[in-house]
Amino acid sequence: MKVLKLNSDVGEGAKNEKDIFPYLFYCNIACGGHTGTINSMTEMVTLALENKVLIGAHPSYPDKENFGRKSMNTSEESLINSIRNQINALKDITTKLGTSIHHIKPHGALYNDISKDEIKATLFLKAILPFKDSFKLFVSNNSIIEQLALKNRFSIVREAFADRNYNDDLSLVSRNNENALISDKLVMINHVQLILNKSQVKTINNQKMKLVADTFCIHSDTPKALELIKAVHGSV
Repeated sequence: MKVLKLNSDVGEGAKNEKDIFPYLFYCNIACGGHTGTINSMTEMVTLALENKVLIGAHPSYPDKENFGRKSMNTSEESLINSIRNQINALKDITTKLGTSIHHIKPHGALYNDISKDEIKATLFLKAILPFKDSFKLFVSNNSIIEQLALKNRFSIVREAFADRNYNDDLSLVSRNNENALISDKLVMINHVQLILNKSQVKTINNQKMKLVADTFCIHSDTPKALELIKAVHGSV
């Protein structure tokens, strides 16, 4: 039986972090691209330290208006600078508080884009190159970014989503669709256990596809997030 390691994106305004941190192995802290301030980052790092949770930077497209959930076409230099500035903002806080960043997990549309677009994936790896030897990178299994990261010898952690449904191509069902989110406890538990123990995911078309995961994300802003995290945490 494999060990269940939950992660969550935090510092995004859900205000439930004090309750969910005890159940997490990793956290991904918003660091200014889609949301996040010095105060919120400091609060999240402090909670992570108190709960012995590994800290991740959660950079996104510089797009507060759309919460980083829409693709952006921006210059290579601009995007690289934004990603590095976001990570360094969190890095400054972790250093001041006597800890360090463990990993990087891109957010929202950036995460989705680099999973399927080789040009954007290559650009993202270029952006995080200064952190290559220090931080791991969260990726989806069977994605373009996973392939390029391994080819370029980045250290990766494969992530699956406990609270999201998958298409047959292993992309996430769009949040614009009614069946994007998994909000039923039993459905989520079965979803997680199938991936964890069998390395398979059942898609929205009832196809079972291979999917390997080292950690599972439950978003802090998912409805009933605390209830779902408790249920999944206690199921394995």
